[in-house]
Amino acid sequence: MSRPELQAPAEFYYGDTEAKKYTQNTRNQQIQASMTYRALELLNLPTSSPAFLLDIGCGSGLSGEILDDEGYIWTGLDIAPSMLEVALEREVDGDLFLQDIGQGLGFRPGSFDGAISISVLQWLLTAPTSHHTSSPPFRLKKFFTSLHSALKNPSRAVLQFYPSDDDQIQLVTGIARQAGFGGGVVVDYPNSNKARKVFLCLFVGGGMSGGPSSDSQQVPQGLQGDGDELEEEGKVKFEKRRVSTRDRNANGKRKSQKVIDRDWILKKKELYRKRGKESVPRDSKFTGRKRKPTF
Repeated sequence: MSRPELQAPAEFYYGDTEAKKYTQNTRNQQIQASMTYRALELLNLPTSSPAFLLDIGCGSGLSGEILDDEGYIWTGLDIAPSMLEVALEREVDGDLFLQDIGQGLGFRPGSFDGAISISVLQWLLTAPTSHHTSSPPFRLKKFFTSLHSALKNPSRAVLQFYPSDDDQIQLVTGIARQAGFGGGVVVDYPNSNKARKVFLCLFVGGGMSGGPSSDSQQVPQGLQGDGDELEEEGKVKFEKRRVSTRDRNANGKRKSQKVIDRDWILKKKELYRKRGKESVPRDSKFTGRKRKPTF
């Protein structure tokens, strides 16, 4: 079967049917979860303060749910409207943007503490039209230049993708370096056809805060072995996440165990206002106030 990026542009390939099918597939959920956890490990963020992350190609929010669980604040963007519609139906916590990353990201400089991307970058390695602005080098340059600008100094971006050959890896890393990034490629389980995963681990500036710059500038080592341990670990983490989110009401909304206090309510109401939802109750001194027991 032909790879998805060779069949049609992402905004057409992931229509309404395919977007829901992809999101509901438990195998896809497990793979997405495993690679998101690995990307966060490679991102190596300091734990002293919450981080604001960019999820590039966020799709229906499978990675975003993990970012929520891990305590990150995030913004996601995707080119497929149907994927973002599914994400809105699932009520993910991140802000969502419809964006073609091959045309640049459009965020203010230094907006994000880090960025991740799962199974997206290979879509920039195909040319949807014959125009020069659709060529992979042009689109990659736009993407990496704007990503470098959007990240704080110092910070990292970890991008997992599926290259078809070594030439594509060299093309991607070469253009990333031209945009100002340091770092390189991390290959997990290089000797396994099934478990092999390629991550582009990019650095902005002289290292992450909270750790020695020399260590932070070193490209992490890829995982070795046949990948069985990664799959089992991914299953454990995935099942743990499923247990915490499996209880849903009739609308598919997760029954959160978070503390529902005034700050939480105000944050949710502001998020709904930004998304254009109507009939959001106004704020008042009674917002979030607990009712006294009635006898």
